[in-house]
Amino acid sequence: MSQAVLADARDAGRRSGGRPTREEAERRDARLVAVATQLFMEHGFDATSIDAVAQAAGVSKPTLYARYRDKRALFAAVLEERIRDWLAPLSAAAEAQGATGEGRDAATVLDELSRTLLARAQAPGAAALNRCIVAQALHFPDLARLAYEEGWLRGVRAVARLLTVLDEQGQIAVEDPEIAADLFLNLVLGRTSRQALYGIAIDPEAQERRRRAALALFLAGVRPRPTGSGGRP
Repeated sequence: MSQAVLADARDAGRRSGGRPTREEAERRDARLVAVATQLFMEHGFDATSIDAVAQAAGVSKPTLYARYRDKRALFAAVLEERIRDWLAPLSAAAEAQGATGEGRDAATVLDELSRTLLARAQAPGAAALNRCIVAQALHFPDLARLAYEEGWLRGVRAVARLLTVLDEQGQIAVEDPEIAADLFLNLVLGRTSRQALYGIAIDPEAQERRRRAALALFLAGVRPRPTGSGGRP
């Protein structure tokens, strides 16, 4: 018996026992997105079919289409999940610094954040998924906009919140936190992201030297100036 028939049989058996609970539906959706993510990363958008996702996830095509109207909607769900995963440490860092009063010094906070950002950027499949987005940008501009607005721009805002907290604590001085955050992300991620996108091997030692240099350059640019030097008090 084929996998598709087995999947239909499993669905039919579950339907005979009633509709799935909310928890079951959430687990099913999470499984669908996880399977779709893996297939999109391995084979690309064009070579990944709805049939393949349904079979790998162990559900029928009608079940999949009941949740996602087409492959583009499924890919959008994959993007949203990856974006949430990428944003989580950025928001957590801002919340943690704000909840601890004076908190830790800016150099330590931004050093840890830069390490986390690079690790996330080099996570298995991250570059492959970015290539899918780039390859489909002209055909599906709404997906490209989603990746940019909900991914990069929300990341910028999350880092901006952290910089605002550090500014309020007097550890740094930034006039426009969002511009500073955008510059910080580009300094830390720029070269590594391009290398990963192009499939160029990354030298860990060279990357670490560049990360340290980028952090030092950023900190030098936002260091508070003494009163009377033309900067903020």
